[in-house]
Amino acid sequence: MSYQREFEKRVNVGIIGVGSHCYRNILPVMNFLPVRIKAVCDINEDLAKLTALQYGCSYYRNSKDMYEKEDIQAVFICVGPQFHPKLVIEALDAGLHVWVEKPIATRAYEVEEMLSHRRDRIVVVGLKKSFMPATQKAIEVVNSPKYGNLRSILGVYHMTIPENGQQELDNKGTPNWLRNGVHPLAFLMAVGGRVSSVTAHTNSFGNGAFIMQFANGAIGNLHMSSGPQPNMENYGVYGDKWQMEINDTKVTLHRGIPFNYSKTTSYIPEGDDSGAVVWNTSNCLATLENKALFTQGFYNETMYFCECVLQGKKPDKGTLEFALDMMKVYEAGLASKGKTIYID
Repeated sequence: MSYQREFEKRVNVGIIGVGSHCYRNILPVMNFLPVRIKAVCDINEDLAKLTALQYGCSYYRNSKDMYEKEDIQAVFICVGPQFHPKLVIEALDAGLHVWVEKPIATRAYEVEEMLSHRRDRIVVVGLKKSFMPATQKAIEVVNSPKYGNLRSILGVYHMTIPENGQQELDNKGTPNWLRNGVHPLAFLMAVGGRVSSVTAHTNSFGNGAFIMQFANGAIGNLHMSSGPQPNMENYGVYGDKWQMEINDTKVTLHRGIPFNYSKTTSYIPEGDDSGAVVWNTSNCLATLENKALFTQGFYNETMYFCECVLQGKKPDKGTLEFALDMMKVYEAGLASKGKTIYID
């Protein structure tokens, strides 16, 4: 682990959008990345100026001016999804690599437009739930020869699907199903793979079950719950002879025990190759692995982008293709209303 000041080779970057989310989550993670912040850009000139003073860089109100005047290789874009398509395409046309915050856009066809401008540039989408350590452990287990055989996935997330789904699609709206629904979808699709069909069953409040048929045969169930914070998000991953539970930052892999219904007498058999394995953070330690920037995936996604840029490596996580698949699933959820929608 290195800090920004310790890297010998760094990426010159600009940052577009320095509002609350960027200031709380994206700018702080820069301390751990191989970057040089050359400039920030925001339509709020006072905010851009104050941020530039803090980080010792230039500031702009217009992204094109920043591209013309600054020596930058990559840009971090952190604004609303309705502005992402234009800004991403503008940056790609300027020859820059792009990291862009979720949601990638408001409609799937806008992602296709971005793809048509990408050429050999590197683009990574900030879908943090597909980068968080718990997700990576789930992917490791699902793809391992020791466990494998994924059968189903459960996600429980405080979420609703709006009743006027077609109107949201027509108007390119940004309902909470888009702004935050991408979080559980990013986990489910990162672990389960591509989705072949979607069926959404909701009540008059928008809560219910979002059923995903994965191309590999597994079934995903996103239970869109109600209720108070902080118990908003839980996941379960199920194989033939194992289960994984993810509750906040606690990850438990249940491996079972040697069992015979009429003969087993101990629930704690000899050895350490059965039972449960538990990983968790420590609230009493202010070390990196316990911080939200690391447990929630902000560091992993942004570092992955920087490594791809520095190594000239084509990304295979958080790609525009993955984001396009997710937007199709999102749109299917709006259109479903209890009917099965097949994903192209």
